[in-house]
Amino acid sequence: MPELRTDQQSAWADEESPLPPDSWGRASSPRRALPWGFALVIVLLVVGRFTLTPYLTAPALQTWATIFVAICVQALPFLVFGVALSAAITAFVPASFWTKALPRSPAAAVPVAGVAGAVLPGCECASVPVASGLMSRGVTPAAALAFLLASPAINPVVLIATAVAFPGQPLMVLARFGASLVVAVLVGWLWLRFGRSEWLRIPARPPGDGPKWVQFGEAMRHDLLHAGGFLIVGGLAAATLNVTVPREWLTAIAEVPWLAILVMALLAVLLSICSEADAFVAASMTAFSPTAKLAFLVVGPMVDLKLIALQIGTFGKAFAFRFVPLTFTLAVLVSALTGWLLL
Repeated sequence: MPELRTDQQSAWADEESPLPPDSWGRASSPRRALPWGFALVIVLLVVGRFTLTPYLTAPALQTWATIFVAICVQALPFLVFGVALSAAITAFVPASFWTKALPRSPAAAVPVAGVAGAVLPGCECASVPVASGLMSRGVTPAAALAFLLASPAINPVVLIATAVAFPGQPLMVLARFGASLVVAVLVGWLWLRFGRSEWLRIPARPPGDGPKWVQFGEAMRHDLLHAGGFLIVGGLAAATLNVTVPREWLTAIAEVPWLAILVMALLAVLLSICSEADAFVAASMTAFSPTAKLAFLVVGPMVDLKLIALQIGTFGKAFAFRFVPLTFTLAVLVSALTGWLLL
């Protein structure tokens, strides 16, 4: 007895007609799908048009959008320029330059390395790998750490951005430069005196592969995307704080000088804004005193969440757990003293 084949393709093959039947290749029980999903989207758009419009045109939301766009538009040119210049120096400046430029004495190398940070524009994202490279090339760790702290805080791009963000307030630029340099040198000297080699993991020097322009493009793309994301986050947070936090709360905090300084310092750690853009965020915090804003500007480039993560990954947990509290404490104290003297 021949085998009985019930599938549709086999049944068509047994027939004499050269064309397949209408049911061949289709589901045995076709379901007629109605465009309920499309209709639901249309309904939601129509309903949202009438229900959300009052909120989208609310004065608070318009103020929020204005502050956010203003912060990003003002800060973006400085961010791009600083990242490009930092990538160019990283790619084209010989590694031997740094060891030749620093004194042989470790104590003297620390302040020289701190001042050298003024000639290397770039955000704090680039300072950790640069400091790691200096250590791997034989530079004293204390001097490399002073450079790590000073470079993103006192370079020309950051100082010019601060002057633009605080027009008519040259003392704010001077205070930021002086306080940041003092903190960097003090931390370097303290690490030179009390630091131990087992606390610091010095990474091996990676080989530089590829053409210089390729290294430049990769460094710029990485730093720009990394720092630009934090700029947007910082702008969003600053705009939200200005709109949502009641003025009475900000006024109450601002009226207590030590509390205002501490709050702004902690805010700098949490927001993790690039140093080439943080001045515009600080300037938007109109309820706080100049000294509290100075603490924000000094602490941010030296201690923030992304820097802590980079330091742990590069130098180890033992280093970060000692270096971060030391830097934060000195940054707050020096900022308060500098603000009291100059601002």
